[in-house]
Amino acid sequence: MSEECTHDCSSCSSKCSEKQSLIEQTNEFSHVKKVIAVVSGKGGVGKSLVTSTLAVAANRNGYKTAILDADITGPSIPKAFGIKSKAQGNDHGILPAVTKTGIELMSLNLLVENDTDPVVWRGPVIAGTVKQFWTDVIWDDVDYMFIDMPPGTGDVPLTVFQSIPVDGIVIVTSPQELVSMIVGKAVKMANMMNIPIIGLVENMSYVECDCCHNKINIYGESRLEAAAQEYGIKALAKIPVKPQIAAACDAGTIELCEDADWLKDAFSAVEEAVPLDK
Repeated sequence: MSEECTHDCSSCSSKCSEKQSLIEQTNEFSHVKKVIAVVSGKGGVGKSLVTSTLAVAANRNGYKTAILDADITGPSIPKAFGIKSKAQGNDHGILPAVTKTGIELMSLNLLVENDTDPVVWRGPVIAGTVKQFWTDVIWDDVDYMFIDMPPGTGDVPLTVFQSIPVDGIVIVTSPQELVSMIVGKAVKMANMMNIPIIGLVENMSYVECDCCHNKINIYGESRLEAAAQEYGIKALAKIPVKPQIAAACDAGTIELCEDADWLKDAFSAVEEAVPLDK
């Protein structure tokens, strides 16, 4: 086995005697067509927001959509969609929660007794749980599944990229000097795992004045285009800081928020890069 082996034998051209696919199969009653992972090299940049609104955009375009919340220690997807009920199951597997507009989702917060209970688990246990969200949940004929990834390049991202057939990733960042280094980490991991990069989204890019509509760069000048050009990837969207969006997430109404439409162009890039099979 090569020292540079990524353990993803499905895309490997080497003639290795130990060659085998590590991709896990879904539940026999599941059908997921395309999988998009939303990633970042650091926390706090808004991956869950981007994941949620990409799923909303896909759903509004008529696609059957799902979210797999792989951020086990910081799950926030159920709150954004106002899901308070716990996951149910039957003899065939775990049933995902379904939002008001029909988006399926699975998160650890749907399994613990209290939403504020901490998850004090070691990496392999967390990674195994994420894998079970793919193998044990009954996903009902999903066109696009979006995976809300934890920050960094540790156990869970590695498990997702090795175990789940990810068709592409969207990288989320913010307008800071560190952005180039953080984006670089995510890009290099994607390249190591042979996962196509759909593009880059910059969150907290600016604030628009309600009176004069000027854009104020409260976190510094945008570095989206520079980072995209440096790594040869597409710049998909600049997300403004909008109180309406934050309020919708807190109220659990993100899928009903008209201000969430600013990622519709980013989803168009997802459609173009990862089209559904005819």
